[in-house]
Amino acid sequence: MAKYLKLNFKIIFHFFGLLILFNGCFVLLATLVSWIYDDGITLKLLFSGVITLIIGAIAMFVTRDHKKEIKKREGYIVVSFGWIVMALFGTMPYLFTETIPSFTNAFFETMSGFTTTGATILNDIEVVPEGILFWRSLTHWIGGMGIIVLAVAILPLLGIGGMQLFAAEAPGPSGDKLHPRITDTAKRLWLIYFGYTAAETILLKVAGMSFFDAINHSMCTLSTGGFSTKNASIAYWNDTPVIQYIIIFFMFLAGTNFVLSYYAFKGKVSKIIGDDELKLYFKFIVIFTAVASLIIYFQADLSLSSIEHPMVLGRAESAFRHALFQVISVITTTGFVTADFTMWTPFLMVLFFGLMFLGGSAGSTSGGIKVMRHLITIKNGFLEFKRALHPNAILPVRYNQRSVPGVIVYNILGFFILYMLSFIVGALGFSMMNLGFSESVGLAASSLGNVGPALGDFGPVNNYDTLPDVGKWWASFLMLIGRLELFTVLVLLTPFFWRNR
Repeated sequence: MAKYLKLNFKIIFHFFGLLILFNGCFVLLATLVSWIYDDGITLKLLFSGVITLIIGAIAMFVTRDHKKEIKKREGYIVVSFGWIVMALFGTMPYLFTETIPSFTNAFFETMSGFTTTGATILNDIEVVPEGILFWRSLTHWIGGMGIIVLAVAILPLLGIGGMQLFAAEAPGPSGDKLHPRITDTAKRLWLIYFGYTAAETILLKVAGMSFFDAINHSMCTLSTGGFSTKNASIAYWNDTPVIQYIIIFFMFLAGTNFVLSYYAFKGKVSKIIGDDELKLYFKFIVIFTAVASLIIYFQADLSLSSIEHPMVLGRAESAFRHALFQVISVITTTGFVTADFTMWTPFLMVLFFGLMFLGGSAGSTSGGIKVMRHLITIKNGFLEFKRALHPNAILPVRYNQRSVPGVIVYNILGFFILYMLSFIVGALGFSMMNLGFSESVGLAASSLGNVGPALGDFGPVNNYDTLPDVGKWWASFLMLIGRLELFTVLVLLTPFFWRNR
């Protein structure tokens, strides 16, 4: 008879308590914003924040005598269930203020926030109180930074998804001890992340946004989230191109490996120029933008897709700007929109659907498969042709002038298969809810890739309010597994994970 796993539950719940405390502190920050703008919900927000803090403090106090050692399996549980705990307690500001009275809708909005998906059920965002709008943006910002720390410092040590490739590149001590590495890495990445957010806020304010809109959109840009304070998203500023170019620049930065930003500030330019993933990421953007720009210029009816804003600098500039914005927004899985790209010819709708599977760089706040995995898969594919002709030759896959171990190549190939299977199962799940083909595949690709906009009734200018409740829970699950690199969550569903072997 199989012996089942004995877990250090105290350290697991101690971490959960810490996350809940962390959540409560950010709710209090949203409460401060509510008080400043006198939006009428300050006391309700304060109450939700205090309740969250009390529960977090009790959880930490009860588990204060935990063993300090955390093993790999407990790490999986903390990472996976930690996101769920954050989402559960993140619903409290919505529920207490009755901004989103339905628990299902509140959980969906919160999970969409923390996973930086950006899908929303709110029909009129502009009437929502400032404190709640700020909380929505904070969920993005917290989730984005959490993903960077996970990707650079934690997931490589758990052996997740081929992330070991750049584990050695993470700034900080090179030892194998978990805590010193995470602490040192997190400090540097938090500083870069905060600095980028502050810089974008200042630039957007100077360009014409209000300070409130600027800080909210900066948090949602750097996290590649996509929540906006406007119903029309970034299309609200279609008559102010400079605002959109600023957001384009920071979306590009958010989609790059944040370790490269660290190298940039250290003056190690050669590390950046020689990065294979960054080169391919840039090439993808250039090629797809060029294709989209030409088709928009010659074929698309911008009056149908630009949400009734004028083209202030001419058709050529407008075609280029909308193409560049939407290509970067979808590749980085940010999900901001300046136009309804599903109206830009059937070819471009299919192209943007395909871009939902691309993703930004590993070690970024982007969702999706990630450029690194595409690169390794493409290189391995070409090597298979050579191996067919020279079966005895040793032909390793190379990444950044280094040979990639075979186990990592197999890990990445396995990830691809699991990702596509998850997409198919996800689409089948939505189709069982009597949703159309476009809606089903669009929702599955968007939720799993943490993109936000989907296709059909859930396209760029629509929201997810009409999705059935069971569909919202299904989409939330797909958001979670996509955000946490599939293996992290799905391994918990296997019986051998819980056996003491």
